[in-house]
Amino acid sequence: MAGDAPDNGEDLAAKGGGAMRIFIFKSEASPDLRAFSGDLAGLQLPSQFKPWRAVGAIAPHRDPPYKLSRDVIEAAIAARGFQLFRLSKKD
Repeated sequence: MAGDAPDNGEDLAAKGGGAMRIFIFKSEASPDLRAFSGDLAGLQLPSQFKPWRAVGAIAPHRDPPYKLSRDVIEAAIAARGFQLFRLSKKD
């Protein structure tokens, strides 16, 4: 709507305004470890798995990859600042 502030990636879910933009990171220390974070810098990601590299983003109202639950991811980000997950090893 005209006059509305542009979406600058802030955490809209925390303000009750809908889904947030979620950033996906890859751990360079543990190559199968990934993380979701609400900020592009990944400032709250666990330091024991540093360095972290941003590898993607999930737009608001888009489904996360690997059939993971957006609600669970957003709740973890709100509580801890991140959500970790591992890629399964292919046989």
